[in-house]
Amino acid sequence: MDEEPADERRESMTARTVMFTGPRSVTVERSPIPEPGPNEVLVETAVSAISSGTEGLLYRDEAPTELTADESIDALDGDLSYPIAYGYAAVGHVRSVGADIDSEWLDRRVFAYNPHESHFLATAADLVPVPDNISTSNAALLANMETAVTFLLDGEPLLGERAVVLGQGVVGLLTTGLLARTPLETLVTVDQHQNRRRLAEQLGADRSIAPTDDEPTAALETIMDDRADLTYELTGCPDALDNAISMTSYAGRVIVGSWYGRKPVSLDLGGRFHRDRIDVRASQVSTIAPRHRGRFTRERRHEIAWRRLEQLDLEALLTHRIPVEQASEAYRLLDERPSEAVQVLLTYD
Repeated sequence: MDEEPADERRESMTARTVMFTGPRSVTVERSPIPEPGPNEVLVETAVSAISSGTEGLLYRDEAPTELTADESIDALDGDLSYPIAYGYAAVGHVRSVGADIDSEWLDRRVFAYNPHESHFLATAADLVPVPDNISTSNAALLANMETAVTFLLDGEPLLGERAVVLGQGVVGLLTTGLLARTPLETLVTVDQHQNRRRLAEQLGADRSIAPTDDEPTAALETIMDDRADLTYELTGCPDALDNAISMTSYAGRVIVGSWYGRKPVSLDLGGRFHRDRIDVRASQVSTIAPRHRGRFTRERRHEIAWRRLEQLDLEALLTHRIPVEQASEAYRLLDERPSEAVQVLLTYD
């Protein structure tokens, strides 16, 4: 049997980490694979999902650098300034455990809110075991599904309501898939990309339409005979929030799931906004709304997200699998050709 070349052996023994080093600049750094401490495990990553919204802001240097990366995730310490390792959707296997960790963790398939790294250390509390009936690729969507579950908790869709979702990126599509399984009267989505509109209808939207330069409510009223009771703004585009408000009916709710980073938002609130008592709510997955915390824990939200990942057919959302060594090409694809890509997974073979 031919012996593996020495340089390939050395390469196989190094960890790889994706680093944002400047505007539209991504590198893959190599380092020794770490050894777990007494209360740690070593995870070898199989796939990790790129968040095109948040990571897109980092890639384009549109994130507020003074902001803490994520106070709820231990693996994301520090602020959002360069250089930074960022990401929060890694799936892999536990390869070794520290002296104080139960050996039952060995070889367990796990999800972690961790940056894009081929190997990383974590505590058992940082890991979410992946159910056997969930594929590794779908498991990488857990964080995005958890966000979509949060949007529904905050939006509280009711029997017979009309709903519209602006933006059909991954989180928008998952939100559409969940809303389609509620007793809404009508569900309409809006996106500029034809392939995403098609996916939205496959996930259960009654109609998916392109944004227009005309009065934004005109096309919606043609379909619904009125404005929406519940509107989700998930485009990441600041101008869309004004459209979301204009599409919303008297006493309706606008759920803002977009994070705009440093991009300013300009709103026209001088018209019907006040008289129609439109309720604009922020929704963000790092916390659970106070009115739900007595009944919903992070663990319960995970259970809901896993069940929905099992129930929905999401294979069509996973449009690209790209080796981690080509991470810069993956971000360039999402930035320059969003009509081609929906969910990009980095692989670590």
